[in-house]
Order: sequence, then structure tokens, then C-alpha cells
Amino acid sequence: MLSLPNWRCPAWTQNASQVNATSPEFIEVWQSRMRELQGAIMVASCFQIFVGFSGLIGFLMRFIGPLTIAPTITLVALPLFNSAGDEAGSHWGISAMTIFFIVLFSQYLKNVPVPLPSYQGFRKCHFSKVYLFQIFPVLLGLAITWLICFALTVSNAFPSDSAVYGYVARTDIKGDVLSQAPWFRIPYPGQWGVPTISLAGIFGIIAGVISSMVESVGDYYACARLSGAPPPPKHAINRGIGVEGIGCLLAGAWGTGNGTTSYSENVGALGITRLFFRSGKSTPSVTLDHHSYNYTAF
Repeated sequence: MLSLPNWRCPAWTQNASQVNATSPEFIEVWQSRMRELQGAIMVASCFQIFVGFSGLIGFLMRFIGPLTIAPTITLVALPLFNSAGDEAGSHWGISAMTIFFIVLFSQYLKNVPVPLPSYQGFRKCHFSKVYLFQIFPVLLGLAITWLICFALTVSNAFPSDSAVYGYVARTDIKGDVLSQAPWFRIPYPGQWGVPTISLAGIFGIIAGVISSMVESVGDYYACARLSGAPPPPKHAINRGIGVEGIGCLLAGAWGTGNGTTSYSENVGALGITRLFFRSGKSTPSVTLDHHSYNYTAF
């Protein structure tokens, strides 16, 4: 939706050095787009609520399988290649290094344990073997790359001129983000203004909702299999899709800029961490929601 000509971000917003995040002009640029997303998400979520609680998704279960889920997810991801290429193209050297670390950790070092100090009542202080590279391959890859960029920034290896290639790899061009963001902020419905609605936005989000529902069905079965539970019945799947629709409606009203759905990567995290109880997932979710609201507000 935001790739449409009338919603493309102005050219001056693409250069971080030229953006004053507190200026009314810049605030209106991103808040107007947030309002458009809000309206589209809220309307599309009503469609998902209807599909879920009407039992329609249970009826369509006979047509949803691996041969339908895999192409759907692939088609959803294809439009992301342009954005990924644009971001990676800002500095291909740093991008290649990040990919190298992620592949190294996730594919070649995943079975290498790292001894870390731990404490247990009957064993006191001791070292436990933790498969860090298997649990945090992406996080470790990004962290190491950022530290390297930080060292190159401090040593002025990266250019300080925004017009020179490699400037965007500096770690200090957005250093004021944390200093300007509020420590605490309570979100509320309509915080960016009255949501706006357009047919292009609604149909675009509905397409995402349909693919999300198809993916969620696969996630439900994957979670049940990993946790040793029986396959979810149709009424449970209907209820899950309907509740996801309610979550999308609330997310749209609060102006998060995105909907809520089951996340396939979290299903993989279940298999790695073996944490199948709700508190193990709800606690970090609250923390991430708090940080995401602060970031969105900024």
C-alpha cells in the first residue's frame, strides 16, 4: 500500500541527516501513513473475525495443506526482495558480513556448546553448556556486525559525508533516537488521529490477512506437534483465527501499524527452547510490545 505513488515517502526523508524527527512536517508525513494503515487494518480485521467465528475457515480446512501454504507464504515474501535489496545495497560489504555470520552460526556452529556460568541450589556455581549459536544466530550475527561498524565509525573508517557511499553504515547517524524517545508512554486508541480508509489499502491488507490465516493454520498444527498435543480440532482453529482478527482490530485502533498473528519463527523457538508454557512467551511479549510502542511513538 505504501508503495503507491501518493503514499511514497518524500525523497528528503530517505536521508537521516536531513530529517528533524520533531518537526511538524516530518511528524505529519509518518502519522498520515499510520492513519491510513489503521483504517485498512481495522476494516480487514473485521473480515478475519467473520471468517473465524462463522466457521468458514474450518470448512476450508480441506483445501489448506502444505501444497497451498508453501506457495502462499512464498508469494507473500516475494515483494520483500525489493526492500531487502534496497537496504542491503546501502552497503553490500556490511550486508554480506551479516549474512556470513548468520549462516555460520545457524548452520555450522549450531551444535557447538558454549560453557556459561550458572547457579543451581544443589550444584551451586558451575558451568553449563548452552547452545547459543543455535538459539541466537540472528541476534549474535547482528550484534557482532554492529560492534564492527561501531569500531569502524569511531576510527573514522566510514565517511562522514552523507553523500559518500558507506555513510549509512555509521552507527552514530541515528544516535539521538534513544535520547529523544520517552522513557514511558501509554498508547491509546486514535493516538495518531482519526483513521482514514481507502479501497486500495483495504484490499491490500485483506490479501495479507488471507495469507496470514493460511499460515496460522499451519502454525497451529506445528505447535501441537512440537508440544505433543493432539491436532487442533476445527472449532479451535475457528476460534484462533477469530481471536487473531480481534487482535488485529485492537492493533489497528491503537495504531501499531501492523496486525497480530501467529509467528512461524516463534514456532521454531518452541522447538529450540522447549518452553511450551504461556508465561514463558507472554513475559517477553510484554517487554517487546513496550519497546515497539515507544519506537512507533518516536
